[in-house]
Amino acid sequence: MISAGDFRNGMTFEEDGNVLQVVEFQHVKPGKGAAFVRTKTKNVLTGSVVEKSYNPTAKFPTAFIERKDMEYSYNDGDLYYFMDPESYELVPINASDLSDNFKFVKDGMVCKILSYKGKVFGVEPPTFVELEIAKTDPGFAGNTATNATKPATLETGAEIKVPLFINEGEKVQIDTRTGEYLGRA
Repeated sequence: MISAGDFRNGMTFEEDGNVLQVVEFQHVKPGKGAAFVRTKTKNVLTGSVVEKSYNPTAKFPTAFIERKDMEYSYNDGDLYYFMDPESYELVPINASDLSDNFKFVKDGMVCKILSYKGKVFGVEPPTFVELEIAKTDPGFAGNTATNATKPATLETGAEIKVPLFINEGEKVQIDTRTGEYLGRA
């Protein structure tokens, strides 16, 4: 059991049959009245975000989220297949359970599969990836008065902004959380 007074970002707990993850929390002690904990929680199974206040002494059962490393193999329509490195079993995951930053994942990359009581609800790609630039316009010399960028398409089909000096065929590092170019690989 976990009390609302012990909430921290990223913590998961159960409430009314839902599994919630703390996105933000704030302990509030008003001049008059009792203290309370103002939170923003995300339902990990549906993805909905709700703001709610709790009494700091309220207790909730802790929800244990299983995080397992699996290798992305291929996709077939709306199903994406991940291989368990221990049993070599292929696990199909629906496209709706993938996050927006999955567009930076290519075949063979290891991702974290998030599940609760056997039900997969999310896929976390690696934080930093190295991908090849598949298509981009050539940069123009002397066009660098500011941090000028141009659009580029990666080998996975995702589009990002890169500096003018990056050319097709080069490998670049990308932060999958923000989708930003970090540097040459």
